[in-house]
Amino acid sequence: MQAICFTEKGVATCEDVPRPELVPGHVLVRVRAAGLCHTDIDVLHGRYGEGRFPLVPGHEYAGVVEAVAADVSGISVGARIAVDPNLPCGSCSACRKGLTNLCRNLKAYGVTDNGGFAEYSLVKADHLHDIGDLAFDVAALAEPLACVLNGLGSAGLKAGPGATETALVFGAGPIGLLLALSLKAEGVQSVTVADINESRLAFAEELGLETAVSGSQALLARKRSFDFVADATGIASVVEGMIDFATDGGTVLIFGVCAPETRISLAPFEIFRRQIKLAGSHSLNRNIPEALAILRRDGGRMARLVSHRLPLAEISPYFSRKPSDPASMKVQFVAE
Repeated sequence: MQAICFTEKGVATCEDVPRPELVPGHVLVRVRAAGLCHTDIDVLHGRYGEGRFPLVPGHEYAGVVEAVAADVSGISVGARIAVDPNLPCGSCSACRKGLTNLCRNLKAYGVTDNGGFAEYSLVKADHLHDIGDLAFDVAALAEPLACVLNGLGSAGLKAGPGATETALVFGAGPIGLLLALSLKAEGVQSVTVADINESRLAFAEELGLETAVSGSQALLARKRSFDFVADATGIASVVEGMIDFATDGGTVLIFGVCAPETRISLAPFEIFRRQIKLAGSHSLNRNIPEALAILRRDGGRMARLVSHRLPLAEISPYFSRKPSDPASMKVQFVAE
């Protein structure tokens, strides 16, 4: 079968590899759509995970069940599914608390185990979720959306009386827009996306979001006016300035992935005196079903984030370069 393979650190190729053999407790999935994430790039360059090579990347994927191990029940050949890629140990202190995304021994398809950028993928049977008639490319958004929902839960986003009314998201890339659209889906009245890329801001406006140019006087004039502020850029200087935009009693979510060695400077007195809540978020936590439910009722807005649907042979260059079109968003492998 064809697959993207990280043969060694920094090297990604499309090549023929053996089709996975079915083992107990697993199913064989024929992959129909798999999304490219910046984490995949970090895995390729040894900045995330165990740095295991060779490896088939891809942790955002959906497909059809091709074969089922004899000891697996409740799953039929032909089932249309999305994959939860996280493989927690289930026994460490974080897992016992229900924080499986913070497992001390966390593994994941596409990070430590072969993932979805292949024609077929071997997956544990209890890591599949039925997608019904949802399109595969849309269902492949369930994993990044689940990460967003985990972040909103970590930040304690409120609904109903006293709910979050205004939100600001830094970064108009696919994950930032997914975060902004999720805030709208959760009932936040006013959601603003800030970026320096004008074409991305124009796209955000098409999705019904308010926009602002990062660093502009118009945005600086709105300091201390947002109930909720989130970073989806992974740029330390952006994270450092987020508190300035939160209203007193507001919440700041560090969602973007900054380089591990970066540091920021914050004034503890500011956090104390203004009662600012700081929240972090990592990955998803068994919430693919909630993400799929949102995608089903979204009306197609989140699906518009998929800008590239390519065969496997055309995906590998994107591990070493960004799309030339500045308005590009989510790049996916989509099988014919």
